[in-house]
Amino acid sequence: MISYAEALRRVRQHSPLLGVESVPAAHALGRVLAQPLRSPADLPGFDNSAMDGCALPCAGELLPAGTEFELAGMVAAGSPAPQLGGAAWQIMTGAIVPPDCATVVPIEQIEVTGRDAAGRIAAIRLRQDARRGVHIRCAGEDIRRGDAVLAAGSLLGPAQQMLCAALGIAEVPVARQAKLALISTGNELVVDPAQGLVAGQIRDCNGPYLRALLSGDLAQIVFDQAVPDRTSAYTAALSDARAEGADIIVSSGAVSMGELDFIPAALANLGGEMVFHKLRIRPGKPLLFATLPGGALYFGLPGNPLAAAVGARFVVSAALRQMAGLAVERPLRLPLVHRTRKKPGMTSMLKAKVQVDEGRARVSLLAGQESFRIRPLLEANAWAILDEDGDHCEQDQLVDVVGLDGPFAFGAP
Repeated sequence: MISYAEALRRVRQHSPLLGVESVPAAHALGRVLAQPLRSPADLPGFDNSAMDGCALPCAGELLPAGTEFELAGMVAAGSPAPQLGGAAWQIMTGAIVPPDCATVVPIEQIEVTGRDAAGRIAAIRLRQDARRGVHIRCAGEDIRRGDAVLAAGSLLGPAQQMLCAALGIAEVPVARQAKLALISTGNELVVDPAQGLVAGQIRDCNGPYLRALLSGDLAQIVFDQAVPDRTSAYTAALSDARAEGADIIVSSGAVSMGELDFIPAALANLGGEMVFHKLRIRPGKPLLFATLPGGALYFGLPGNPLAAAVGARFVVSAALRQMAGLAVERPLRLPLVHRTRKKPGMTSMLKAKVQVDEGRARVSLLAGQESFRIRPLLEANAWAILDEDGDHCEQDQLVDVVGLDGPFAFGAP
């Protein structure tokens, strides 16, 4: 058996980047940027008003209260820049600042002293001093043309899409999504939820869980099938998955030490190269990782639901992140609510709940940690990771904590 840390090292070592494709920026939510982006323009693109008010020429640093101006007209957002220099103008938020105007005075800080025949403001007096450069958003004040704005490996969220839209970036280079195949094994499995069960049968819950957890921004499911515990049926499914171009194949069941745990031998017969089999983790110790002829990665997860969940969340997800060019996930470090015992020599991934009490975040371990129990997973919002050392963890001891289904939104991407 190898350690959890060594397993992750080997998984990342064998997980190649998948290449680059260009997609519309508007459809790139959740994708991973494959190449750095530089700004093609200044942002803002021109000097514009931050307020509704009046744009005024200002020769010095200050316009004193009581200064009067006649206005040359009004400038609205979206209007072209006036050509008349040296004049004062009524101006709307976002409108381009007219030539020679050096400050904008908000409408509430002016007194209207005259209107034209149409009722528009024609003359004003300042109610208070106005300083040069106030309430003007300068061209390039936010971003300069040529600035590095997004690094390779950035996860494209709503803020990144806002940036691309503001800069006129129509297409973005992103990492190709991994093609993922799922195979559930077991004579006892029933896939159709409407089908009745006979004695000894159970419903396939690993398949739906793995599909929900692993498909999405980093991967697309190209094959999904349940097969009985027969090498011939399994080999046929594996062949079909590879024919679909799967980059990663994930199975559940048949990887432990029982007489029907046929997958290790079947992989060897097919020319698979075993990278590791069995980890010092709980649950999920029998997990195996292999490479197949042609380069596809193979993860064999145990059949117990929580063991499969741990393998997918902690090991398969590490491969997906590496293949997409994402940084290694960084856990939070939070104190334990209660002292707990653990099995020494094993890294334990435990269903947990992060709670905030009087402004302090802490993590509590949930009852029902056995690998067959699904219900406690519904109460959890995190996994707590207890390392190999020792047989217990003290109250308030700091432990690693990760999100239940993915990284915390406020942590590393």
